[in-house]
Amino acid sequence: MRQEQKTLRLKSTPESIHEVERLIEEICDSNNLNHSYLGCITVALTEAFTNALEHGNKRNPEKFITVNFEKTSTGLMFGIKDEGEGFNFHNIPEIKDDGQEKVFPGRGIFLIKTLSDDVKFVEPGNEIEIGFKISSINYETAVDRIKKLKDYSESTNKVVK
Repeated sequence: MRQEQKTLRLKSTPESIHEVERLIEEICDSNNLNHSYLGCITVALTEAFTNALEHGNKRNPEKFITVNFEKTSTGLMFGIKDEGEGFNFHNIPEIKDDGQEKVFPGRGIFLIKTLSDDVKFVEPGNEIEIGFKISSINYETAVDRIKKLKDYSESTNKVVK
């Protein structure tokens, strides 16, 4: 299997998120991944990018966010790193998916963990690695992820209205 790698170094501006979305679309197209997988990857990575932008780099356009991609023998690995001081990722409250409205601190991390297969934080807490298994995806996993994404979307719409 041919290994693929790509790195983006993006300014800490909200507009840079479009470069992340383009990268995800290219990767999903080149790996023939279906739309439900595209949705899960897009939500997880844009949440991680937004956390890096807002919490890590404090929207400072002089700072950068690095997005790494690597295709491995089992799946897709993404890394998002900001130039901030990091945070104590050991004390993230565990949030349960109880069907209630999901507007709370840590919502982005909850979504990332829910929609991906592997999440690791790198010391000092200014980098996250997010993995998606593509070699062993099965129907039940895909259906479960679609349901979680749909439930989240519906609960968000209730909050906005």
